[in-house]
Amino acid sequence: MPETIASEPIYKGSIFDVRKDTIREGDAEYKRDIIAHPGSAVIVPVFADGTVALVRQYRHAVGKYLLEIPAGSLDGDESPEIGAARELEEEIGFRAAKLEKIAEFYVSPGFLTEKMFVYLATDLTETAQKLDEDEFVEIEHYTFSQAFDLIRNGGIEDAKTIAGLTLAGTRYGHAF
Repeated sequence: MPETIASEPIYKGSIFDVRKDTIREGDAEYKRDIIAHPGSAVIVPVFADGTVALVRQYRHAVGKYLLEIPAGSLDGDESPEIGAARELEEEIGFRAAKLEKIAEFYVSPGFLTEKMFVYLATDLTETAQKLDEDEFVEIEHYTFSQAFDLIRNGGIEDAKTIAGLTLAGTRYGHAF
């Protein structure tokens, strides 16, 4: 295995940190800029009528509103399942009697440590949204067929949403 021989902090932020690592692999030494992120919980909430709740929110990095499944960063050493339950209630105002992990994956492992944990949420009970003060979302409901059409037609551009919907949809007999 390659060895990290130095790690220099570059930036400490509220959501992620940036560092420059020096790695030795055999006789070679090289540097990598790394964004360290605690990971994220991602939820595909499926209602009794077969619809999925998506949130539409402005994403400044891309300069537009995106349609996404609910998700958020894990807090400290919070478990992904606890984070999924928390984010589900915060973003759409529901609790799930059943949360089942259906996938976990790295977002962009060339420079980012973030791992996303995707949960299927069912047997939903309404509570109340608990949005952060800088969080503005609109909740929209779609069938899997409608969501897949949006993916094919560019109406859904977010990778975690495409992966989560595709994985969850197959459990309900919907092939992409």
